[in-house]
Amino acid sequence: MKQLMLGNEAAARGLYEAGCGFVSSYPGTPSTEITEAAAKYPEIYAEWAPNEKVALEAAFGASLAGKRSFCGMKHVGLNVAADPLFTLSYTGVNAGLVIGVADDPGMHSSQNEQDSRHYAKAAKLPMLEPADSAEALAFAKLAFELSEQFDTPVLLKLCTRVAHSQSVVDTGDRRTPPERPYEKNPQKYIMMPGNARRRHPVVEERTARLVQFAESTLINVWDNGANHELGIITSSTCYQYVKEACGSDFPVLKLGMIHPLPAEAILNFAASVKQVVVVEELDGFIESHCRDLGLQVRGKDLFPCVDELSQNLIAEKLGETVRTGPKLDVPIPARPPVMCAGCPHRGLFYTLARQKLTVLGDIGCYTLGAAPPLEALDTTICMGASISGLHGFVKAGGGGRTVAVIGDSTFMHSGVTGLINMAYNESCGTVVILDNSITGMTGHQQNPATGFNLKGDPCTKIDLESLCRAVGIRRVRVVDPYDLAACERAVKEETAAAEPSVIISRRPCALLKYVKHKKPLAADPEQCKACRACMKIGCPAISITDGKAKIDNTLCTGCGVCAQLCKFDALRASGED
Repeated sequence: MKQLMLGNEAAARGLYEAGCGFVSSYPGTPSTEITEAAAKYPEIYAEWAPNEKVALEAAFGASLAGKRSFCGMKHVGLNVAADPLFTLSYTGVNAGLVIGVADDPGMHSSQNEQDSRHYAKAAKLPMLEPADSAEALAFAKLAFELSEQFDTPVLLKLCTRVAHSQSVVDTGDRRTPPERPYEKNPQKYIMMPGNARRRHPVVEERTARLVQFAESTLINVWDNGANHELGIITSSTCYQYVKEACGSDFPVLKLGMIHPLPAEAILNFAASVKQVVVVEELDGFIESHCRDLGLQVRGKDLFPCVDELSQNLIAEKLGETVRTGPKLDVPIPARPPVMCAGCPHRGLFYTLARQKLTVLGDIGCYTLGAAPPLEALDTTICMGASISGLHGFVKAGGGGRTVAVIGDSTFMHSGVTGLINMAYNESCGTVVILDNSITGMTGHQQNPATGFNLKGDPCTKIDLESLCRAVGIRRVRVVDPYDLAACERAVKEETAAAEPSVIISRRPCALLKYVKHKKPLAADPEQCKACRACMKIGCPAISITDGKAKIDNTLCTGCGVCAQLCKFDALRASGED
Protein backbone atom coordinates (compact mmCIF):
# COMPACT_ATOMS: atom_id res chain seq x y z
CA MET A 1 0.00 0.00 0.00
CA LYS A 2 1.35 3.42 -0.95
CA GLN A 3 1.64 5.95 1.87
CA LEU A 4 3.25 9.34 2.44
CA MET A 5 5.78 8.99 5.24
CA LEU A 6 8.57 10.86 6.95
CA GLY A 7 11.94 9.25 6.42
CA ASN A 8 12.02 8.34 10.11
CA GLU A 9 8.55 6.78 9.95
CA ALA A 10 9.57 4.83 6.86
CA ALA A 11 12.70 3.55 8.59
CA ALA A 12 10.50 2.34 11.46
CA ARG A 13 8.22 0.66 8.95
CA GLY A 14 11.27 -1.07 7.52
CA LEU A 15 12.13 -2.35 11.01
CA TYR A 16 8.60 -3.69 11.35
CA GLU A 17 8.54 -5.39 7.96
CA ALA A 18 11.97 -6.91 8.59
CA GLY A 19 10.70 -8.65 11.72
CA CYS A 20 12.60 -6.49 14.20
CA GLY A 21 11.51 -7.41 17.73
CA PHE A 22 13.56 -5.12 20.00
CA VAL A 23 14.29 -1.37 19.87
CA SER A 24 16.28 0.61 22.43
CA SER A 25 17.23 4.24 21.80
CA TYR A 26 17.82 7.63 23.37
CA PRO A 27 15.87 10.54 21.83
CA GLY A 28 17.86 12.99 19.75
CA THR A 29 16.74 15.20 16.89
CA PRO A 30 16.62 14.30 14.02
CA SER A 31 16.44 10.58 14.91
CA THR A 32 13.72 10.53 17.57
CA GLU A 33 10.71 9.63 15.44
CA ILE A 34 12.20 6.31 14.30
CA THR A 35 11.80 4.88 17.78
CA GLU A 36 8.51 6.67 18.46
CA ALA A 37 7.05 5.22 15.26
CA ALA A 38 8.46 1.74 15.97
CA ALA A 39 6.80 1.79 19.40
CA LYS A 40 3.38 1.97 17.72
CA TYR A 41 3.80 -1.56 16.37
CA PRO A 42 2.70 -4.01 19.09
CA GLU A 43 5.02 -6.70 17.69
CA ILE A 44 8.08 -4.57 18.57
CA TYR A 45 9.28 -4.09 22.13
CA ALA A 46 10.51 -0.47 22.25
CA GLU A 47 12.12 1.55 25.04
CA TRP A 48 13.94 4.75 25.86
CA ALA A 49 17.27 3.96 27.48
CA PRO A 50 19.12 6.39 29.80
CA ASN A 51 21.75 7.00 27.10
CA GLU A 52 22.97 5.75 23.73
CA LYS A 53 25.69 3.49 25.13
CA VAL A 54 23.17 1.65 27.27
CA ALA A 55 20.75 1.49 24.33
CA LEU A 56 23.31 -0.09 21.99
CA GLU A 57 24.44 -2.59 24.61
CA ALA A 58 20.80 -3.54 25.24
CA ALA A 59 20.19 -3.97 21.51
CA PHE A 60 23.24 -6.21 21.30
CA GLY A 61 21.92 -8.30 24.18
CA ALA A 62 18.62 -8.78 22.36
CA SER A 63 20.50 -9.70 19.19
CA LEU A 64 22.54 -12.19 21.19
CA ALA A 65 19.32 -13.75 22.48
CA GLY A 66 18.10 -14.22 18.91
CA LYS A 67 15.83 -11.23 18.11
CA ARG A 68 16.44 -8.77 15.31
CA SER A 69 17.26 -5.52 17.10
CA PHE A 70 17.63 -1.80 16.46
CA CYS A 71 19.23 1.11 18.28
CA GLY A 72 18.66 4.73 17.16
CA MET A 73 20.45 7.99 17.96
CA LYS A 74 21.60 11.31 16.52
CA HIS A 75 25.17 11.91 15.40
CA VAL A 76 26.51 13.11 18.77
CA GLY A 77 24.78 10.14 20.38
CA LEU A 78 27.04 7.90 18.34
CA ASN A 79 29.94 9.44 20.24
CA VAL A 80 28.38 8.15 23.46
CA ALA A 81 27.82 4.69 21.92
CA ALA A 82 31.28 4.51 20.34
CA ASP A 83 32.73 2.25 23.03
CA PRO A 84 30.47 -0.76 22.36
CA LEU A 85 30.27 0.12 18.65
CA PHE A 86 33.93 -0.59 17.95
CA THR A 87 34.00 -3.84 19.91
CA LEU A 88 30.75 -5.11 18.40
CA SER A 89 32.53 -4.89 15.06
CA TYR A 90 34.79 -7.64 16.41
CA THR A 91 32.16 -9.81 18.07
CA GLY A 92 29.63 -9.65 15.29
CA VAL A 93 25.99 -10.53 16.02
CA ASN A 94 23.59 -13.41 16.41
CA ALA A 95 20.30 -12.06 15.04
CA GLY A 96 20.52 -8.92 12.93
CA LEU A 97 21.54 -5.68 14.65
CA VAL A 98 20.96 -2.31 12.94
CA ILE A 99 22.19 1.00 14.35
CA GLY A 100 20.38 4.10 13.11
CA VAL A 101 22.25 7.39 13.21
CA ALA A 102 20.88 10.73 11.98
CA ASP A 103 23.32 13.51 11.13
CA ASP A 104 22.39 17.19 11.32
CA PRO A 105 24.18 19.24 8.61
CA GLY A 106 23.34 22.87 9.20
CA MET A 107 23.03 22.24 12.97
CA HIS A 108 19.27 22.76 13.08
CA SER A 109 19.22 21.31 16.60
CA SER A 110 22.77 20.28 17.44
CA GLN A 111 25.94 21.63 18.98
CA ASN A 112 28.16 20.57 16.08
CA GLU A 113 28.23 19.28 12.52
CA GLN A 114 29.59 15.76 12.47
CA ASP A 115 30.00 13.30 9.64
CA SER A 116 29.10 9.83 10.93
CA ARG A 117 30.51 8.15 7.84
CA HIS A 118 33.91 8.32 9.55
CA TYR A 119 32.61 6.05 12.31
CA ALA A 120 31.71 3.39 9.75
CA LYS A 121 35.22 3.52 8.34
CA ALA A 122 36.96 3.64 11.72
CA ALA A 123 34.90 0.81 13.21
CA LYS A 124 35.02 -1.14 9.92
CA LEU A 125 31.25 -1.52 9.75
CA PRO A 126 28.95 -1.38 6.73
CA MET A 127 26.82 1.77 6.39
CA LEU A 128 23.76 2.31 4.20
CA GLU A 129 22.55 5.82 3.35
CA PRO A 130 19.01 6.28 2.00
CA ALA A 131 18.09 9.29 -0.15
CA ASP A 132 14.34 9.36 0.55
CA SER A 133 11.61 7.68 2.57
CA ALA A 134 11.20 4.75 0.16
CA GLU A 135 14.88 3.95 0.50
CA ALA A 136 14.73 4.44 4.28
CA LEU A 137 12.20 1.59 4.41
CA ALA A 138 14.03 -0.61 1.92
CA PHE A 139 17.49 -0.01 3.37
CA ALA A 140 16.31 -0.77 6.92
CA LYS A 141 15.12 -4.18 5.70
CA LEU A 142 18.32 -4.76 3.72
CA ALA A 143 20.42 -3.78 6.73
CA PHE A 144 19.08 -6.73 8.73
CA GLU A 145 19.81 -9.10 5.86
CA LEU A 146 23.37 -7.81 5.57
CA SER A 147 23.84 -7.95 9.33
CA GLU A 148 23.06 -11.63 9.41
CA GLN A 149 24.75 -12.47 6.10
CA PHE A 150 28.04 -10.84 7.10
CA ASP A 151 27.79 -11.31 10.89
CA THR A 152 28.07 -7.62 11.68
CA PRO A 153 26.16 -4.66 13.05
CA VAL A 154 25.03 -2.40 10.18
CA LEU A 155 24.80 1.39 10.36
CA LEU A 156 21.80 3.08 8.75
CA LYS A 157 22.61 6.77 8.26
CA LEU A 158 19.99 9.44 7.73
CA CYS A 159 20.26 13.22 7.80
CA THR A 160 17.80 15.92 8.82
CA ARG A 161 16.39 16.40 5.30
CA VAL A 162 15.76 12.69 4.76
CA ALA A 163 14.57 12.05 8.32
CA HIS A 164 12.11 14.94 8.36
CA SER A 165 10.90 15.11 4.76
CA GLN A 166 8.01 13.12 3.36
CA SER A 167 7.83 11.01 0.23
CA VAL A 168 5.80 8.06 -1.00
CA VAL A 169 6.61 4.56 0.21
CA ASP A 170 5.09 1.24 -0.75
CA THR A 171 4.53 -0.71 2.44
CA GLY A 172 4.52 -4.49 2.68
CA ASP A 173 3.82 -7.23 5.17
CA ARG A 174 5.86 -8.13 8.23
CA ARG A 175 8.03 -11.19 7.80
CA THR A 176 9.56 -12.44 11.01
CA PRO A 177 12.49 -14.81 10.53
CA PRO A 178 12.93 -17.67 12.98
CA GLU A 179 14.67 -16.58 16.16
CA ARG A 180 18.27 -17.66 16.26
CA PRO A 181 19.00 -19.62 19.43
CA TYR A 182 21.84 -18.34 21.55
CA GLU A 183 24.86 -20.61 21.49
CA LYS A 184 27.67 -20.10 23.97
CA ASN A 185 30.79 -19.02 22.08
CA PRO A 186 33.45 -17.45 24.32
CA GLN A 187 35.97 -17.03 21.49
CA LYS A 188 33.47 -14.88 19.58
CA TYR A 189 31.87 -12.84 22.33
CA ILE A 190 34.42 -12.48 25.12
CA MET A 191 36.75 -9.74 23.93
CA MET A 192 39.78 -10.33 26.07
CA PRO A 193 43.04 -9.74 24.17
CA GLY A 194 43.63 -13.35 23.17
CA ASN A 195 40.20 -13.66 21.56
CA ALA A 196 40.20 -10.13 20.14
CA ARG A 197 43.46 -10.79 18.28
CA ARG A 198 41.80 -13.72 16.52
CA ARG A 199 38.70 -11.67 15.70
CA HIS A 200 40.51 -8.77 14.02
CA PRO A 201 41.45 -10.79 10.92
CA VAL A 202 37.79 -11.85 10.71
CA VAL A 203 36.82 -8.17 10.53
CA GLU A 204 39.32 -7.53 7.73
CA GLU A 205 38.11 -10.54 5.75
CA ARG A 206 34.52 -9.41 6.23
CA THR A 207 35.37 -5.94 4.93
CA ALA A 208 36.87 -7.46 1.80
CA ARG A 209 33.65 -9.43 1.22
CA LEU A 210 31.57 -6.32 1.80
CA VAL A 211 33.61 -4.44 -0.82
CA GLN A 212 32.70 -7.15 -3.32
CA PHE A 213 29.07 -6.78 -2.32
CA ALA A 214 29.32 -3.01 -2.84
CA GLU A 215 30.58 -3.57 -6.40
CA SER A 216 27.34 -5.21 -7.51
CA THR A 217 24.63 -4.13 -5.08
CA LEU A 218 21.57 -2.58 -6.68
CA ILE A 219 21.45 0.18 -4.08
CA ASN A 220 24.42 1.79 -5.83
CA VAL A 221 22.61 3.22 -8.84
CA TRP A 222 24.06 4.51 -12.12
CA ASP A 223 21.77 7.07 -13.79
CA ASN A 224 22.61 7.78 -17.42
CA GLY A 225 22.79 11.38 -18.62
CA ALA A 226 22.96 13.19 -21.94
CA ASN A 227 26.27 15.01 -21.46
CA HIS A 228 29.26 12.81 -20.67
CA GLU A 229 31.60 15.76 -20.33
CA LEU A 230 30.79 15.55 -16.62
CA GLY A 231 29.78 12.77 -14.23
CA ILE A 232 28.54 13.22 -10.67
CA ILE A 233 29.07 10.87 -7.74
CA THR A 234 26.78 11.55 -4.81
CA SER A 235 24.59 10.06 -2.08
CA SER A 236 21.73 10.72 0.33
CA THR A 237 19.86 14.02 0.09
CA CYS A 238 22.56 15.46 -2.19
CA TYR A 239 21.27 13.08 -4.87
CA GLN A 240 17.89 14.82 -4.67
CA TYR A 241 19.56 18.22 -5.00
CA VAL A 242 21.61 17.06 -7.99
CA LYS A 243 18.59 15.65 -9.81
CA GLU A 244 16.58 18.80 -9.20
CA ALA A 245 19.41 21.08 -10.28
CA CYS A 246 20.66 19.05 -13.25
CA GLY A 247 17.84 16.73 -14.26
CA SER A 248 19.23 14.17 -16.72
CA ASP A 249 21.96 16.45 -18.05
CA PHE A 250 24.83 14.39 -16.62
CA PRO A 251 25.42 10.76 -15.62
CA VAL A 252 25.06 10.26 -11.86
CA LEU A 253 26.39 7.46 -9.64
CA LYS A 254 24.27 7.41 -6.47
CA LEU A 255 25.90 5.44 -3.67
CA GLY A 256 23.41 3.80 -1.33
CA MET A 257 26.14 1.82 0.43
CA ILE A 258 28.48 4.48 1.72
CA HIS A 259 30.93 2.11 3.45
CA PRO A 260 32.73 0.16 2.33
CA LEU A 261 32.77 1.96 -1.01
CA PRO A 262 33.24 0.04 -4.27
CA ALA A 263 36.36 0.45 -6.37
CA GLU A 264 35.61 -1.04 -9.78
CA ALA A 265 32.15 0.50 -9.99
CA ILE A 266 33.56 3.97 -9.36
CA LEU A 267 36.47 3.46 -11.77
CA ASN A 268 34.10 2.25 -14.49
CA PHE A 269 31.84 5.25 -13.95
CA ALA A 270 34.79 7.64 -14.07
CA ALA A 271 36.00 6.04 -17.31
CA SER A 272 32.64 6.82 -18.95
CA VAL A 273 32.92 10.60 -18.44
CA LYS A 274 35.58 13.24 -19.00
CA GLN A 275 35.44 14.76 -15.53
CA VAL A 276 34.07 13.59 -12.17
CA VAL A 277 32.55 15.86 -9.54
CA VAL A 278 31.68 14.51 -6.09
CA VAL A 279 28.72 16.19 -4.42
CA GLU A 280 28.43 15.39 -0.70
CA GLU A 281 27.63 17.24 2.51
CA LEU A 282 30.21 17.96 5.17
CA ASP A 283 33.51 16.08 4.69
CA GLY A 284 35.04 14.84 1.46
CA PHE A 285 34.49 11.19 2.37
CA ILE A 286 33.65 9.87 -1.10
CA GLU A 287 36.12 12.28 -2.65
CA SER A 288 38.99 10.91 -0.56
CA HIS A 289 38.11 7.37 -1.63
CA CYS A 290 38.13 8.43 -5.28
CA ARG A 291 41.53 10.03 -4.88
CA ASP A 292 42.82 6.86 -3.20
CA LEU A 293 41.76 5.05 -6.38
CA GLY A 294 43.96 7.42 -8.38
CA LEU A 295 41.15 9.54 -9.81
CA GLN A 296 41.43 13.27 -10.33
CA VAL A 297 38.06 14.50 -9.09
CA ARG A 298 36.57 17.78 -8.00
CA GLY A 299 34.55 18.13 -4.83
CA LYS A 300 35.43 20.25 -1.86
CA ASP A 301 37.14 22.80 -4.08
CA LEU A 302 33.62 23.55 -5.35
CA PHE A 303 31.38 22.74 -2.40
CA PRO A 304 31.88 23.76 1.24
CA CYS A 305 32.47 21.31 4.08
CA VAL A 306 30.16 23.31 6.34
CA ASP A 307 26.35 23.60 6.40
CA GLU A 308 23.84 21.93 4.09
CA LEU A 309 24.10 22.06 0.33
CA SER A 310 21.17 23.22 -1.83
CA GLN A 311 19.80 22.88 -5.33
CA ASN A 312 20.84 26.41 -6.24
CA LEU A 313 24.37 26.05 -4.88
CA ILE A 314 24.89 22.88 -6.90
CA ALA A 315 23.38 24.48 -10.01
CA GLU A 316 25.64 27.50 -9.62
CA LYS A 317 28.82 25.45 -9.24
CA LEU A 318 27.95 23.14 -12.16
CA GLY A 319 26.93 25.93 -14.54
CA GLU A 320 23.25 25.04 -14.49
CA THR A 321 20.30 27.42 -14.30
CA VAL A 322 19.84 28.91 -10.86
CA ARG A 323 16.17 29.17 -10.02
CA THR A 324 14.98 32.33 -8.32
CA GLY A 325 11.57 33.08 -6.94
CA PRO A 326 9.85 36.35 -6.13
CA LYS A 327 11.61 38.50 -3.56
CA LEU A 328 9.88 40.19 -0.66
CA ASP A 329 10.04 43.97 -0.51
CA VAL A 330 10.63 43.87 3.24
CA PRO A 331 13.30 41.69 4.86
CA ILE A 332 11.94 39.02 7.22
CA PRO A 333 13.09 39.73 10.78
CA ALA A 334 15.11 37.04 12.52
CA ARG A 335 13.18 34.91 14.99
CA PRO A 336 15.74 33.25 17.25
CA PRO A 337 14.43 30.48 19.50
CA VAL A 338 13.51 31.47 23.05
CA MET A 339 12.31 29.68 26.15
CA CYS A 340 8.52 29.36 26.07
CA ALA A 341 6.19 31.59 28.05
CA GLY A 342 5.87 29.99 31.47
CA CYS A 343 9.07 27.96 31.07
CA PRO A 344 10.05 26.78 34.56
CA HIS A 345 13.73 27.38 33.84
CA ARG A 346 13.31 31.13 33.39
CA GLY A 347 13.09 32.09 37.07
CA LEU A 348 16.12 30.02 38.01
CA PHE A 349 18.21 31.44 35.17
CA TYR A 350 17.16 34.97 36.12
CA THR A 351 18.43 34.26 39.65
CA LEU A 352 21.77 32.91 38.40
CA ALA A 353 22.29 35.86 36.04
CA ARG A 354 21.35 38.37 38.72
CA GLN A 355 23.91 36.91 41.10
CA LYS A 356 26.56 36.99 38.36
CA LEU A 357 27.61 33.38 38.84
CA THR A 358 29.79 31.34 36.52
CA VAL A 359 27.32 28.85 35.05
CA LEU A 360 28.41 25.73 33.20
CA GLY A 361 25.54 24.62 30.97
CA ASP A 362 24.47 21.38 29.36
CA ILE A 363 22.44 20.02 26.44
CA GLY A 364 18.71 20.69 26.44
CA CYS A 365 16.17 23.42 25.74
CA TYR A 366 17.55 25.20 28.80
CA THR A 367 20.63 26.04 26.71
CA LEU A 368 18.44 28.95 25.57
CA GLY A 369 19.29 30.51 28.92
CA ALA A 370 22.42 31.71 27.15
CA ALA A 371 20.38 34.08 24.95
CA PRO A 372 19.69 37.74 25.81
CA PRO A 373 18.41 39.15 28.03
CA LEU A 374 19.23 36.40 30.56
CA GLU A 375 22.71 35.51 29.22
CA ALA A 376 23.08 33.16 32.16
CA LEU A 377 25.42 30.49 30.72
CA ASP A 378 29.18 30.39 30.28
CA THR A 379 29.65 27.03 28.52
CA THR A 380 27.76 24.26 26.73
CA ILE A 381 29.76 21.28 25.46
CA CYS A 382 27.99 17.92 25.49
CA MET A 383 25.65 15.74 27.54
CA GLY A 384 26.77 15.72 31.17
CA ALA A 385 29.74 18.06 30.67
CA SER A 386 28.30 20.73 32.97
CA ILE A 387 28.88 18.72 36.15
CA SER A 388 32.25 17.27 35.13
CA GLY A 389 33.37 20.70 33.95
CA LEU A 390 32.22 22.28 37.20
CA HIS A 391 34.41 19.88 39.15
CA GLY A 392 37.48 20.68 37.05
CA PHE A 393 36.79 24.42 37.17
CA VAL A 394 36.54 24.41 40.96
CA LYS A 395 39.57 22.17 41.48
CA ALA A 396 41.65 24.40 39.20
CA GLY A 397 40.81 27.43 41.32
CA GLY A 398 38.31 29.06 38.99
CA GLY A 399 37.33 32.37 40.52
CA GLY A 400 33.95 33.29 41.95
CA ARG A 401 30.90 31.21 42.79
CA THR A 402 30.25 28.52 40.18
CA VAL A 403 27.32 26.24 39.41
CA ALA A 404 26.37 23.63 36.83
CA VAL A 405 22.88 23.41 35.33
CA ILE A 406 21.55 20.18 33.84
CA GLY A 407 18.12 18.82 32.91
CA ASP A 408 16.55 15.78 34.54
CA SER A 409 16.86 13.64 31.38
CA THR A 410 20.44 14.75 30.76
CA PHE A 411 21.29 14.05 34.39
CA MET A 412 19.99 10.49 33.91
CA HIS A 413 21.91 10.25 30.60
CA SER A 414 25.38 11.16 31.80
CA GLY A 415 25.23 13.64 34.67
CA VAL A 416 25.12 11.24 37.59
CA THR A 417 28.66 9.97 36.96
CA GLY A 418 29.95 13.54 37.09
CA LEU A 419 28.14 14.04 40.40
CA ILE A 420 29.74 10.87 41.75
CA ASN A 421 33.10 12.32 40.75
CA MET A 422 32.32 15.55 42.62
CA ALA A 423 31.34 13.67 45.77
CA TYR A 424 34.27 11.28 45.58
CA ASN A 425 36.84 14.02 44.98
CA GLU A 426 35.17 16.53 47.30
CA SER A 427 34.37 19.53 45.11
CA CYS A 428 32.60 22.57 46.51
CA GLY A 429 30.45 23.43 43.49
CA THR A 430 26.67 23.47 43.27
CA VAL A 431 24.72 21.42 40.71
CA VAL A 432 21.27 22.66 39.70
CA ILE A 433 19.07 19.91 38.24
CA LEU A 434 16.35 21.51 36.14
CA ASP A 435 13.61 18.94 36.68
CA ASN A 436 10.79 19.73 34.24
CA SER A 437 9.47 16.13 34.38
CA ILE A 438 10.14 15.35 30.72
CA THR A 439 12.77 15.28 27.97
CA GLY A 440 11.81 18.65 26.56
CA MET A 441 14.07 19.55 23.66
CA THR A 442 13.36 16.48 21.54
CA GLY A 443 9.59 16.65 21.86
CA HIS A 444 8.49 15.41 25.29
CA GLN A 445 9.84 11.89 25.66
CA GLN A 446 9.76 10.07 28.98
CA ASN A 447 12.94 9.33 30.94
CA PRO A 448 13.84 7.33 34.07
CA ALA A 449 12.91 10.27 36.34
CA THR A 450 9.35 10.73 35.01
CA GLY A 451 7.73 7.49 36.14
CA PHE A 452 6.47 6.48 32.69
CA ASN A 453 8.00 4.40 29.89
CA LEU A 454 8.04 4.98 26.13
CA LYS A 455 4.49 3.69 25.71
CA GLY A 456 3.22 5.92 28.53
CA ASP A 457 2.75 3.08 31.01
CA PRO A 458 3.63 3.68 34.70
CA CYS A 459 7.06 2.36 35.64
CA THR A 460 9.81 2.75 38.21
CA LYS A 461 10.54 6.42 38.87
CA ILE A 462 14.05 7.36 39.92
CA ASP A 463 13.95 9.62 42.99
CA LEU A 464 16.45 12.37 42.21
CA GLU A 465 16.86 13.47 45.83
CA SER A 466 17.57 9.93 47.03
CA LEU A 467 19.92 9.28 44.12
CA CYS A 468 21.95 12.42 44.84
CA ARG A 469 22.22 11.51 48.52
CA ALA A 470 23.12 7.91 47.66
CA VAL A 471 26.16 8.98 45.66
CA GLY A 472 27.44 11.06 48.58
CA ILE A 473 25.84 14.52 48.32
CA ARG A 474 24.63 15.57 51.76
CA ARG A 475 23.19 18.96 50.79
CA VAL A 476 20.14 18.40 48.54
CA ARG A 477 17.18 20.79 48.37
CA VAL A 478 14.18 21.33 46.11
CA VAL A 479 12.89 24.73 44.97
CA ASP A 480 10.02 25.98 42.85
CA PRO A 481 11.57 28.07 40.03
CA TYR A 482 8.44 30.24 39.93
CA ASP A 483 9.37 31.46 43.44
CA LEU A 484 12.20 33.93 42.84
CA ALA A 485 12.84 34.60 46.53
CA ALA A 486 13.21 30.88 47.26
CA CYS A 487 15.52 30.46 44.26
CA GLU A 488 17.73 33.33 45.37
CA ARG A 489 17.91 32.05 48.93
CA ALA A 490 18.78 28.51 47.80
CA VAL A 491 21.48 29.62 45.35
CA LYS A 492 23.14 31.95 47.88
CA GLU A 493 23.19 29.35 50.63
CA GLU A 494 24.34 26.39 48.53
CA THR A 495 27.08 28.21 46.66
CA ALA A 496 28.45 29.39 50.02
CA ALA A 497 28.67 25.85 51.38
CA ALA A 498 32.07 24.22 51.85
CA GLU A 499 30.96 20.95 50.25
CA PRO A 500 29.21 19.84 47.04
CA SER A 501 25.48 20.51 46.89
CA VAL A 502 22.48 19.95 44.65
CA ILE A 503 19.50 22.20 44.02
CA ILE A 504 16.58 20.52 42.26
CA SER A 505 14.53 23.16 40.45
CA ARG A 506 11.25 21.30 40.07
CA ARG A 507 8.24 22.28 37.99
CA PRO A 508 6.77 20.51 34.94
CA CYS A 509 7.34 21.87 31.44
CA ALA A 510 4.68 24.47 30.63
CA LEU A 511 3.84 22.66 27.39
CA LEU A 512 2.89 19.34 28.95
CA LYS A 513 -0.77 18.57 28.31
CA TYR A 514 -1.59 17.74 31.91
CA VAL A 515 -0.23 21.03 33.27
CA LYS A 516 -3.02 23.41 34.23
CA HIS A 517 -2.12 27.08 33.99
CA LYS A 518 -3.40 30.02 35.98
CA LYS A 519 -5.22 32.90 34.35
CA PRO A 520 -3.00 35.05 32.12
CA LEU A 521 -1.68 38.26 33.61
CA ALA A 522 -2.50 41.72 32.32
CA ALA A 523 -0.46 44.91 32.49
CA ASP A 524 -2.12 48.01 33.97
CA PRO A 525 -0.93 50.95 31.85
CA GLU A 526 -1.79 53.38 34.65
CA GLN A 527 0.41 51.54 37.14
CA CYS A 528 3.24 50.75 34.68
CA LYS A 529 6.18 53.18 35.09
CA ALA A 530 8.03 51.90 32.00
CA CYS A 531 10.94 50.64 34.12
CA ARG A 532 11.21 47.53 31.91
CA ALA A 533 12.09 45.27 34.85
CA CYS A 534 9.64 42.70 33.48
CA MET A 535 11.62 42.54 30.23
CA LYS A 536 14.71 41.21 32.03
CA ILE A 537 13.37 37.65 32.04
CA GLY A 538 12.96 37.48 28.26
CA CYS A 539 9.39 36.12 28.29
CA PRO A 540 7.89 36.12 24.78
CA ALA A 541 4.46 37.01 26.24
CA ILE A 542 5.72 40.42 27.39
CA SER A 543 6.40 43.35 25.07
CA ILE A 544 6.65 47.12 25.25
CA THR A 545 3.93 48.95 23.33
CA ASP A 546 3.72 52.75 23.36
CA GLY A 547 6.29 52.79 26.12
CA LYS A 548 4.27 50.53 28.42
CA ALA A 549 4.41 46.83 29.26
CA LYS A 550 1.88 44.69 27.45
CA ILE A 551 1.10 40.99 27.98
CA ASP A 552 -0.16 38.71 25.23
CA ASN A 553 -2.90 36.73 26.95
CA THR A 554 -2.73 34.03 24.26
CA LEU A 555 0.82 33.22 25.38
CA CYS A 556 0.85 34.03 29.09
CA THR A 557 0.52 31.02 31.40
CA GLY A 558 0.07 33.05 34.57
CA CYS A 559 3.33 31.83 36.11
CA GLY A 560 3.71 35.14 37.94
CA VAL A 561 7.49 35.43 37.63
CA CYS A 562 7.24 38.83 35.94
CA ALA A 563 4.88 40.13 38.66
CA GLN A 564 7.58 39.44 41.26
CA LEU A 565 9.88 41.83 39.42
CA CYS A 566 7.39 44.68 39.18
CA LYS A 567 7.72 47.12 42.09
CA PHE A 568 4.62 49.04 41.03
CA ASP A 569 2.05 46.22 41.07
CA ALA A 570 1.33 46.78 37.38
CA LEU A 571 1.13 43.08 36.48
CA ARG A 572 -1.90 41.23 37.79
CA ALA A 573 -4.09 38.29 36.91
CA SER A 574 -6.73 39.11 34.30
CA GLY A 575 -9.87 40.54 35.88
CA GLU A 576 -8.08 41.32 39.16
CA ASP A 577 -8.85 44.76 40.61
